[in-house]
Amino acid sequence: MRKSVVAIVGKPNVGKSTIFNRLVGERIAIVEDVPGVTRDRIYAEAEWLNTTFNLIDTGGIEIGDEPLMVQMRTQAEIAIEESDVIIFMIDGKEGVTAADEEVTRMLFKSSKPVVLAVNKMDNPEMRDRIYEFYSLGFGEPYPISGSHGLGLGDLLDEVVKHFPERDIEEDDEDTIHFSLIGRPNVGKSSLVNSILGEERVIVSEVAGTTRDAIDTSFEKDNQDFVIIDTAGMRKRGKVYEKTEKYSVLRALKAIERSDVVLAVLDADTGIIEQDKRIAGYAHEAGKAVIIVVNKWDTVEKDDKTMKEFEDKVRQDFQFLDYAPVVFLSALTKKRMHTLLPRIIQASENHAKRVQTNLLNEVIMDSLALNPTPSIKGRKLKILYATQVAVKPPTFVVFVNDPELMHFTFKRFLENRIREAFGFEGTPIKIYARQRK
Repeated sequence: MRKSVVAIVGKPNVGKSTIFNRLVGERIAIVEDVPGVTRDRIYAEAEWLNTTFNLIDTGGIEIGDEPLMVQMRTQAEIAIEESDVIIFMIDGKEGVTAADEEVTRMLFKSSKPVVLAVNKMDNPEMRDRIYEFYSLGFGEPYPISGSHGLGLGDLLDEVVKHFPERDIEEDDEDTIHFSLIGRPNVGKSSLVNSILGEERVIVSEVAGTTRDAIDTSFEKDNQDFVIIDTAGMRKRGKVYEKTEKYSVLRALKAIERSDVVLAVLDADTGIIEQDKRIAGYAHEAGKAVIIVVNKWDTVEKDDKTMKEFEDKVRQDFQFLDYAPVVFLSALTKKRMHTLLPRIIQASENHAKRVQTNLLNEVIMDSLALNPTPSIKGRKLKILYATQVAVKPPTFVVFVNDPELMHFTFKRFLENRIREAFGFEGTPIKIYARQRK
């Protein structure tokens, strides 16, 4: 089930970024006492009352025809469209301004739930002015102070009330959900069409044609799939087309709903830094990952080309050393038959459970070959291990002192577990816990 999305909107310099940073618990948004510092949306995950949600910090909405103002307004409009609930923030010291009324008209058109937050209400005298904000028509205004963190609990209580009810996933649990991520124009839409065998998605040579996630169900060899196509992600600062700027959030949503993520590369243009950043989203989310090298038909090849390209992938994507690499061409259908079996295998490994007795046998055999290290005269002792979760497979190793579990030894255990049980395509997590 996808997380709800909350957008913070309002004219510039009312304290949106300060509130954003308080809600997500870290200083992500740039805070500066100059209007218009936040010029693009920033996304982060926040939590309230055991409910996690995605929070969007927007650039301020301003009246005017200057290119920057038009761009900031467009970005706010996109955030409003993308959100489930909107926090409309006003500067309590200034009162209701013409710019606030302009934002009000925009929000009424959206028909989204709006919670009115009146910021900079730092003292009781200021709170006596709260009643004038009822005139905007959004019901009860919530006085808050970003600088002191006052009133945020009441504000979030109201925000969470408006979250939509999430339906339980209707697909059978055996259905494999997979998404395609990558920068624009690497051929994701063509790949979708090739997998489905028909033109379900518009294919264009113009970068960024796909604007939203598109879910398509299909069945192949008695296996049910749901394929999620996403808008391409492009590096911040190099894109000016308004609709591309929120493709990252939509890709993150698609990743969140996936069992397997296909990180699509362009064989013709090669690997760039943005490819690594995009694939990192799937890795951090703990999803199974397959690296798909598309447009392989455009590369001049000899008997060493594929091996050299894969070595380059392994060098640049060291954090995805568990991910298989598949070379294919969506256009010519060359090697397309290798993809779905890889997806099935990665999905199965992502959900695999290992019996505790077998797991401990592998670990104890490994210790016989590679004894635990000593740190400052103290030796790590492994008592036993157990698997506590799947998707991704997660293991807890009980030890005498977790601080003695060096990351290199944890890596050794991970490699041994992979060799013994075959977790290709999925990350695995190992945690050291002290036995009580």
